[in-house]
Amino acid sequence: QVQLVESGGGLVQAGGSLRLSCVASGRHMFSFSSYAMGWFRQAPGKEREFVAALARSGDSTYDTDSAKGRFTISKDNAKNTLYLQMNSLKPEDTGVYSCAAVQTAWYVPPKKTVNEYDYWGQGTQVTVSS
Repeated sequence: QVQLVESGGGLVQAGGSLRLSCVASGRHMFSFSSYAMGWFRQAPGKEREFVAALARSGDSTYDTDSAKGRFTISKDNAKNTLYLQMNSLKPEDTGVYSCAAVQTAWYVPPKKTVNEYDYWGQGTQVTVSS
């Protein structure tokens, strides 16, 4: 069992930046480096959608329309923490941002769909005002 706790959300004006964090923990022998990670967001009245993902190898992928060029996903295995740096925020970036984890082999590419992840955090609210 893996627990994920997000933080770093808040209210920001359009054009501003936020850095989200996701701290992972688990039972004995838990190894954060064994997991592929992802960020998803859910806007009011909409389904959860993919934002960014990071494979064990370090390969990353982003939702082209919404995140690429503005967001950066990264992780610190020593701190068991996943990050999402969000710059040039827009009102349409508003939503609850959740991190997700799944244990994979090293060579597996980043995962972009909700059903591919086994563990989820509760989410952190991001609100971007115009």
